[in-house]
Amino acid sequence: MYPFLRYSKSIVSAVIANKKGRSLDLAQTSEVMVRCSLTDLDPMLEMNNGRALTVYDIGRTDFIIRTGLGRLLLKQRWGMVVAGSTIQYRKRIRLLDKITIRTHIVGIDERWIYLEHSMWVKGKPCSSMLLRTGVTEGGRVVDTARVLEGLGKADLKLPPTGYVAEWIVSDADRPWPPVAELG
Repeated sequence: MYPFLRYSKSIVSAVIANKKGRSLDLAQTSEVMVRCSLTDLDPMLEMNNGRALTVYDIGRTDFIIRTGLGRLLLKQRWGMVVAGSTIQYRKRIRLLDKITIRTHIVGIDERWIYLEHSMWVKGKPCSSMLLRTGVTEGGRVVDTARVLEGLGKADLKLPPTGYVAEWIVSDADRPWPPVAELG
C-alpha cells in the first residue's frame, strides 16, 4: 500500500520548513529523513526495490515544495511527470534503518529537469536514482525556460554533463516500444 501518512507528513514538514525560512535554491540539495518501516520490506527483510522508488517520491516532493516549484505548479495549474529513470542499488536497507534521502538537480535542458536522488544510511550510500522529469500543462511538457522564468531563475543554466548526458544519449537509442513477434 502507498505510504499516504508518511507522504502527507513530508508535505506538511516541507511547507513548515518554507515558513521557517528553510526554503531551497534550485542549486541546493534537499535532505529528508525517514525510517524503513515494516511495510517497506520484502521477503528478504530489506527495503523492497519498488518501495525505494515510492520512498524517493518523498524526497522529490520535499525538493519541489521547498524550491518554490510546488507553489508555481499550483498557481499555473501545471503538473509534474517522471518520463524516465534509472536506479542503482549498492547497500541493503533494513527494518528501522534511519534513511537520509538527498535530492538535487543535475541538469536542465530545453524540455526536462534531471534530478538525482540518493538514500544514505549511517553515512553510507545505499542507492541512487536519476530521473527525467517534466512540468506539464494540458498533457504536454512545458519548456523549462517558462518554468525557470516562473521561478525567477530565467538565467539559470545547468546543461546535463557527464553520466547524465551519456544517459540521455543512451536512452534515446533504446527501442520503444519493443515489438513482440507473433508466432
